[in-house]
Amino acid sequence: MRRALLIASAACLLVAPTVIAFHSGGYFGEPRLIAGLVVWACVLALAVSGPAPLPRGWPGALALGGLVAVTAWSAVSLAWAPLGGAAIASVQRLVLYVGALVLAVGVLRSARAMRALEPALAAGATVVIGYGLSGRLLPGIVHLHRSRTAHGRLEQPITYWNAEGALAAVGLVLCARLAGDPTRPRWMRALAAAAVAPLGAGVYLSFSRGAIAVAVLGAVILVAASPTRAQLRASATALATGIAGALATAFFPGVSSLSGSHGVRDGAVALALLVAVAAAAALFTARRPAPADPLRVSRRLVPIAAGLAVAVAAGLLIGGLSERPSAAQLARGAQPARLATVTSNRYDYWRVGLRAFADHPVQGLGAGGFRVEWLKQRRIRDGAHDVHSLVFEMATELGLVGLLAFAALVAGVAVSARRALAAERAPAAGPLAALIAWFLHASIDWDWQLPAVTLPAIALAGALLVLGERSPPALPAMPDWSGEHDEHVVPVRP
Repeated sequence: MRRALLIASAACLLVAPTVIAFHSGGYFGEPRLIAGLVVWACVLALAVSGPAPLPRGWPGALALGGLVAVTAWSAVSLAWAPLGGAAIASVQRLVLYVGALVLAVGVLRSARAMRALEPALAAGATVVIGYGLSGRLLPGIVHLHRSRTAHGRLEQPITYWNAEGALAAVGLVLCARLAGDPTRPRWMRALAAAAVAPLGAGVYLSFSRGAIAVAVLGAVILVAASPTRAQLRASATALATGIAGALATAFFPGVSSLSGSHGVRDGAVALALLVAVAAAAALFTARRPAPADPLRVSRRLVPIAAGLAVAVAAGLLIGGLSERPSAAQLARGAQPARLATVTSNRYDYWRVGLRAFADHPVQGLGAGGFRVEWLKQRRIRDGAHDVHSLVFEMATELGLVGLLAFAALVAGVAVSARRALAAERAPAAGPLAALIAWFLHASIDWDWQLPAVTLPAIALAGALLVLGERSPPALPAMPDWSGEHDEHVVPVRP
């Protein structure tokens, strides 16, 4: 019985992000509520059938406690939030995320579930991006909804182009890890390498500059976290394949911007090119072994990757705060010229959010309160519900209390990641690189409001919490709390 519950709960954790992506990314209340009920039902079933699925070390407890504190303070802020409906929606989403993190900790102690995490999330991202591409590559067969605000950018099924780019970037990083993991079957490494082609096209067609930056950075972090020749080659191959996939669609207006009069022809040619790129990547990966020998410069890679991460974050932040886009620049949409600038309305959102934080530093505006403040303070005629930055949103709407609670969540995951890398680098490399990619993108956009993009990050954070509990090789493994044999679980510190 316990094993059946673990399998069902793991399936829920790993499949839920893909399912909810086809319901506007989970932005609206009904699919988000259903997802929350399913997740918490799985948590309850695990708790009833065995020990509670909770972290077993202080870093995990700190992370979970931080997320619970953010949720609780958001609920308390209903007392002063300007819009009760928006605040309730925020609390509802946070309750889903708390349940997902608890569920991840519970099921990922199973070695098989942990092993399935990266392939499942990578496959889910490929399915979602592939669906969005299908309306462009097969326009005479597949007909997808188009919104005017997207200006031709890839938006379906999540309905927000930057979120599509973020999910594609996370999927690309996970595929690069799978392709460079010598413990994976050759067929899986080949399929992962092939999937990078459509994911690279998805990153490009979203025309999300942040997604492009974090995809490249994620591939670099992979090599720093798992400094082997296999990972170096896989990351380089993934970047080359992603660029080739992007180029396969970039020169056909019917595909890249949904414009022109040759959509069917453009789609057919681009599809043929994408298939060729994917096949070449798969063949290249399958015909070469994955050597696990370490790189000679492995010690230098960590500070280099850390420096690049800081540089990317600082560049997006400082560059954006100094930009004042024109209407023509904002309307470029699906055009390569958009990628040559960091102009965006989000920097006006940040200014209003930071000013609100200065006015209400302790308690904030209340959950969901930014949209009201924006209408009061905006200098441009643009409707905005979110600050377009996870960190700024915590400060604006929840004040110092919420910001400190969120910092506890980040700190707990960071310490767990460090412990996981110290115990055994390889299993932690993929979750760490993909999670950093997501976090940096969420720091400049509203990914937090879209469970389809954030639930994979929650699962990856849960994996790091579990891996951070792993005991040194000299210590015996803890007994299997699921009632099965020890080889089915990840050993943890006593």
